[in-house]
Amino acid sequence: MSNTTTTMSEKNIQQVSAKQKVVKAIVLIGLYAFLGIMALIVLFPFYWMIISSLKTLDEYRMSVPTFWPQKIMFSNYAEAFTAASLGRLFVNTLYVGVVSTLLSLVITVLSAFAFARLEFKGRDTMFGLLLATMMIPGELFTITNYETVTKLGWMNTFTVLIVPFLVSVFYIYLLKQNFMQIPNELYLAAKVDGTSDIKYLWKVMIPLALPTLISITILKMMGAWNSYIWPRLVANDEAHRMITNGLRNAFTATSGDVNYPVQMAAVAIVSAPLFLVFIFLRKYIMAGVSRSGIKG
Repeated sequence: MSNTTTTMSEKNIQQVSAKQKVVKAIVLIGLYAFLGIMALIVLFPFYWMIISSLKTLDEYRMSVPTFWPQKIMFSNYAEAFTAASLGRLFVNTLYVGVVSTLLSLVITVLSAFAFARLEFKGRDTMFGLLLATMMIPGELFTITNYETVTKLGWMNTFTVLIVPFLVSVFYIYLLKQNFMQIPNELYLAAKVDGTSDIKYLWKVMIPLALPTLISITILKMMGAWNSYIWPRLVANDEAHRMITNGLRNAFTATSGDVNYPVQMAAVAIVSAPLFLVFIFLRKYIMAGVSRSGIKG
């Protein structure tokens, strides 16, 4: 009797285990199917951009769209590069991005170190006020900033593209949280040994916070690359035009209509660096942000 009961219980366990495996497999299949569908929805606009950049203008205007070019036009990319002077736009954007990123890193590192390690009156209140400014949409500062740079005579210069956005409260907060994870005993021991604040910051804190600094560098460069409204307002002359506002109205056919395939080719060229940055450096972005979110 006991053997029969044991055999039945083992069969019940096996049946339950088999059901659990089936349910788990169904859930995984459903999850991957959902993720696959979402991935296709996200990737489809990029696919459409690429195939549109390889079409002729007549094919692009067809009433029934084609999902693969009838005639592949790689010449659209060469035409796009020359028609919009993309070389100059790339140089201008890189110059603004590199200079603004380097200056912003200096300001961010010094500010984060001051809020994380230095003791001075009103430190926490000042930091709280800085965080409160993050609740204000950036668009509200546009008019004030525009009036300020106009009075300073910075219009149509690289200065107006760099200086107004050197300070980022979000980056300061991100790096400050990372600095707070470093034991304060290291700082006190360094002060006892006579190490200056700048030397301690350079030798100890910056190397330990390197993933976050890399994340800030990438995000700042991407912000400069994608900036549109501000460059459009203050530096729209040809010598200081950046990529985003330089592409607008740059591709017009002789008939006066927009040459959309060439325009799509230009958009693909401009988007390529950001895709490469995301593909090869995404782990640094995630590592920097995740390390800054926990205070140890």
